[in-house]
Amino acid sequence: MSTPGPERVPSTVKVGKTTGQGKPPTGKPGANRPNATKPGGKGRKPIAPVKVAGGRNWGPIAVAGLVVVIAGGIIGYGVYASVQGSRDWTDKVAEIQGVVNYRAQKNALIDDRTHKAGPLTYVTSPPVGGAHNQTWQNCQGDVYTAPIANEHAVHSLEHGAVWITYKQGLAADQVATLQKKVEGKDYMLMSPYAGLDKNVSVQVWGYQLKTDDVNDSRIDTFISAARVKASMEPGAACSSGNTTSDPVSAAVSDGASSDTGS
Repeated sequence: MSTPGPERVPSTVKVGKTTGQGKPPTGKPGANRPNATKPGGKGRKPIAPVKVAGGRNWGPIAVAGLVVVIAGGIIGYGVYASVQGSRDWTDKVAEIQGVVNYRAQKNALIDDRTHKAGPLTYVTSPPVGGAHNQTWQNCQGDVYTAPIANEHAVHSLEHGAVWITYKQGLAADQVATLQKKVEGKDYMLMSPYAGLDKNVSVQVWGYQLKTDDVNDSRIDTFISAARVKASMEPGAACSSGNTTSDPVSAAVSDGASSDTGS
């Protein structure tokens, strides 16, 4: 039997602050980081952030904007055209500078629409209304090379025709310019006129425009606004009328009447 030796006392191990066990050592933040800059030494340069270009693509936006502008223009023009189209023709004529409105004068001699035989006297030259012969002057784009009877022409105005008259002796090229406005167009007629004070006089029933310039844009504007619309007998024809340039003879009676019909 062996004799027991002295009793072994377990050794005590003291935990230090650098052993990694227990609470972490307190100190300055980042002191133990590998990238920390040591006093007196050179540290790693900070990495500059990379800027990413974030420019917007303006192409599609510009196209969309252009489409909106065009669409707006189309709609705007449509509204304008609709409003213009709904306006009365007299309003359009009133805007043409130089057009004289004889209807507004309420002159009984101009407003007279009775049929009378023989030569008649008129208030204006050329006439824009008044009593007239029962036979109208043919006005289907007819171009007369000699003066025509006022009494027939006024009846054509009553039917809604535009009568273009020009000074006798006007240059041929200027006459040709006026002729293009008449030929082939219904409710239009043209003739020279003796003693005209301007190169051109354009008339419909109750309205007249005079000018020295055959290229005056007001002529076309006036025609467009008043042709047919100025008729005192809507629907009355321009065909089957007188086609000669002979003056009305007092010796030939074609029937006087107080009717205001065609």
